[in-house]
Amino acid sequence: MICDEPQRVAILGCTGSIGTQTLDVCRRNADRIQVVALSAHGRTEELVAAAREFKVAAVAVSDTEHADDPVLSELPAGCEVGFGSRAVSALAEREDVDTVLVSIVGVAGLEASLRAVEAGKRLALANKESLVVGGDLLMPRAAADQILPVDSEHSAILQCRLGEPARDVHAIWLTCSGGPFFGRSRASLDSVSVGEALSHPTWSMGAKISIDSATLMNKGLERIEAHHLFGVPYDAIVVLIQRQSKIHSMVEYADGSVIAHLGASDMRIPIQYALSYPARWETPAPRLDFRTIGSLDFAAPDLDAFRCLELADQAGRIAGTMPCVLNAANEVAVAAFLAGRCAFADIDRVVESCMASHDASPVESFDQLIDIDDETRHRAEDLLRRLRAS
Repeated sequence: MICDEPQRVAILGCTGSIGTQTLDVCRRNADRIQVVALSAHGRTEELVAAAREFKVAAVAVSDTEHADDPVLSELPAGCEVGFGSRAVSALAEREDVDTVLVSIVGVAGLEASLRAVEAGKRLALANKESLVVGGDLLMPRAAADQILPVDSEHSAILQCRLGEPARDVHAIWLTCSGGPFFGRSRASLDSVSVGEALSHPTWSMGAKISIDSATLMNKGLERIEAHHLFGVPYDAIVVLIQRQSKIHSMVEYADGSVIAHLGASDMRIPIQYALSYPARWETPAPRLDFRTIGSLDFAAPDLDAFRCLELADQAGRIAGTMPCVLNAANEVAVAAFLAGRCAFADIDRVVESCMASHDASPVESFDQLIDIDDETRHRAEDLLRRLRAS
């Protein structure tokens, strides 16, 4: 998208880690980007502050319990306000929006992603569940280059594939840091604390994705994402531990050449590229000095210690509705761990049990996925109650 007029952007999930970093990118490129609409779940003070700064036309609050927050009276004059998930998704269809950045956490982002694509908007996608759960719905509806990934790994893969025929791709090397528990045995993971699990070694992220990175579920979800985004079979998507988080992913071609994407560990870089594509704007982050890195380390993931990666592989290969079950069970188990209601190693136990109880079927509709998501959440909560009682 190259034009003289500013790109008009809606940011769904503007108060989270990705959302606030997106606002920083927009702030730095005020001549190129006009922020038109914003949403938040419940942090209305931050939402109103951003709405006032960028003078937006519309906002939405997904948690209806915040509908009466007094701070909402301080929204800019004429700013429209809506409540509930449908109001958030409606922002994705506005006529005065060109690009929708979806950074809502969890399956809640799927409806907004679908509506953005169906409305012909560019979708800057920071909600991996949209593809993990609904890739079979989303991808057939999307035009070429309509979905631009915000994940650093998928942005890297996109850039490593620019100008190269898809048929020449031999493998995708999907990198990850290994999380805070790299090298730990499975037996040692039962006793880890929430604080330890949230201490990611290289990235600053929200709580949910930080726990997913600690279990390696995040990388399992990203493999499913990469399968949908780039049409590559699972056997050709290889997870590689890269402890320094400086190589964001690599693509290996038929002739043995490997193109790697390297850069600073700063999410504003892939966020900005999703907004600037195919152009490149001045970096929002400190530049990487290769003279000071020292070394780059690589390792294979430990599938015995980090069962979530193997479970995600199984769900992706089974396909259909199984990734929906994987995601829903994981969301419930992660929330329980963060709340102190289960052990770290219970996360994969809950996910595995929910998957074993589900007979996968082809994805047919959004409503079907929402029903399965709801059923799985109830099943996962029941499993957690039994775990606590035992």
